[in-house]
Amino acid sequence: MKKIVADFRTFPKWIRTILWRFMHRVMLSRYGFSDLKFLNYGYVSLDPDYEYIELDERDELERYGLQLYNHTTTVVNLKGKDVLEVGSGRGGGASFITRYYEPSSYVGLDLSKKVIRFCNKNYKLPGLSFTWGDAENLPFDDSSFDAVVNIESSGSYKNMEKFLSEVYRVLRPSGHLLFADARSIEEKELLRVQFEEAGLKILDEENIVKNILKATDLDYERRNNLINSRAPQYMKKLSKEFSSLKGTKRYDKFNDGSKIYLRYLLKKS
Repeated sequence: MKKIVADFRTFPKWIRTILWRFMHRVMLSRYGFSDLKFLNYGYVSLDPDYEYIELDERDELERYGLQLYNHTTTVVNLKGKDVLEVGSGRGGGASFITRYYEPSSYVGLDLSKKVIRFCNKNYKLPGLSFTWGDAENLPFDDSSFDAVVNIESSGSYKNMEKFLSEVYRVLRPSGHLLFADARSIEEKELLRVQFEEAGLKILDEENIVKNILKATDLDYERRNNLINSRAPQYMKKLSKEFSSLKGTKRYDKFNDGSKIYLRYLLKKS
C-alpha cells in the first residue's frame, strides 16, 4: 500500500481519481470541521528574521498549512480581485484568503462533490463559494478571473497541458497563476516548458522543499495524533503517506532530494 501511495502519480487518471475520492470520503467521515481544514504539507520560513502573519486564535491550530497559502498567494495583491482556486479541498485556504485578503469573489473548485457540499455547509462568508468541476475542463467563461490558485492539486491531473490551457483561458489579460506542488527533479524542466507553452510567463520560481520538511516536522505530533485517533486501522499507514510524515517514503524522497517542492508566480502573457 505504501508503494501505491508513493507512486500514485504514475498511475492512470481513473486510478488517481478513485484514490483521491476515497481519501476525501475517509477524511470527511472521520475528521470534523475544526479538526482539519488544510491538507497541504505546510510552510515554515528558514529565515530567523521572517515576520509571520498575525492570525486569529481560531486559525493558530493550522498555522503551518495556512502559511503555505500565505507564502504562495501574497506575491500579488488579491484585494478586490476575482479569484479561482482549483483543487480547494476542505476549504481552509479559500476561507483564509477571503477573510484576510478581501478578494471581491473567491470560488473554490474541487472534483469531489462531497467535499464541495462540506465546504458550502461550513463556510459562510460574503463572496466565497464552492463548486464542483474538473481541473481540465473548467466550468467558467473566458477571462473570468484575475488570479487562479493551485496548491498541491496538479499531481493528480492526467493532462497538465490541458489544465494550464484552461487556466490561460479563464484568466483575464495579465492575470496570475499562483502555483505550488511537488515534482521530481526530472520533472522540473518539463513543468517550465509546460508553463511556457501554455502562454504563462514565469515571474518567480522557488524550491521550498526544506521549508515544507520543517513544517512537516513541527506539525508531526498533531497530525500523527489525528491519524492515530481518527483514521481506521487499515487506513493509518495510507493516511501517513499522504501526509508525508517522517518515516514515510514520500518524506524520505523530499529529504534525499529526489523530490522537490516548487512555488511559482506566473502571469498570462
